[in-house]
Amino acid sequence: MTYRTSGRAGVLAAAVSAALLIPAVTAATPAAAVTPAVTCTSAKAGLAAKLTKDITAALANRKGTVAIGLYDRSTKTTCTLRATSAFDSASTVKVTVLATLLWDAKKHNRYLTSTEQSLAKAMITQSDNTATSKLWKQLGMTKIKGFLSAAGMTKTVPGADGYWGLTRENVNDEQKLLKLVTAKNSVLSDNARTYILKLMGQVVSSQRWGTPAGAPSSVSVHVKNGWLQRSTHGWRVHSLGTFNGAGHDYTITVLTQDNSTMGYGVTTIQNVAKAIHKDLVPATSGVTRYTPTDSPSEAFVAVPPQG
Repeated sequence: MTYRTSGRAGVLAAAVSAALLIPAVTAATPAAAVTPAVTCTSAKAGLAAKLTKDITAALANRKGTVAIGLYDRSTKTTCTLRATSAFDSASTVKVTVLATLLWDAKKHNRYLTSTEQSLAKAMITQSDNTATSKLWKQLGMTKIKGFLSAAGMTKTVPGADGYWGLTRENVNDEQKLLKLVTAKNSVLSDNARTYILKLMGQVVSSQRWGTPAGAPSSVSVHVKNGWLQRSTHGWRVHSLGTFNGAGHDYTITVLTQDNSTMGYGVTTIQNVAKAIHKDLVPATSGVTRYTPTDSPSEAFVAVPPQG
């Protein structure tokens, strides 16, 4: 017996038959976000792999967003993580302010005035915000942008309306700055570089946390840190450091945000720093490792009430 279908039922039957002849198409599943991995290279055999492994281990189970830059001239070693991600600078921008001041003075063939020297020392060694605001206003946006251009810090965006702590920076640009500070170049004079390192080497002990953690006593330490809390991205906690000695000449930048507390961010940075120092400068007899204060401090920078 033959059954005939007509009308709407026939259309449905035809559609079912057609569907059986067409391979099922599965909706594309969005790929899970890939967590960036630490990438290291080195001219020294085995060092890149060791650093990659140990920095990755230092970050294991740590929450928040972390960006890292390492450069060691002596072993041609580089490590990066989220090197192009932008962060609010907080007080780390103070190194840029000092570099701009010295770059501009060089252009005009003059020395810093006694007032400028006092402001610069307070700004770097004590992270004095008032001193920073005075120098920021004195320099003005044209000179600050001029220095950033000369330094190749093309992704750094100065904070607007006098909020220098909201300058947007990334690891790549901060590492460019530290490279200028630590080696001869046409942007900063040798005297300027020596002056910046001198002040970064005189930072008060309560602010010598972060990248110096675990540094061997056989290297000289220069540091500038910053932190800032806002409603978005929680605590930003950053540390810039340069280290020279024991056959090494290296710079470390660690920028973090989305930290639950200031202390949490400090610990994350110091875990990374300890791994780097240990791998670059293994322990030798008579060498001790630097232990930062257990009560780290830093200046709170001015920010708008919202954001």
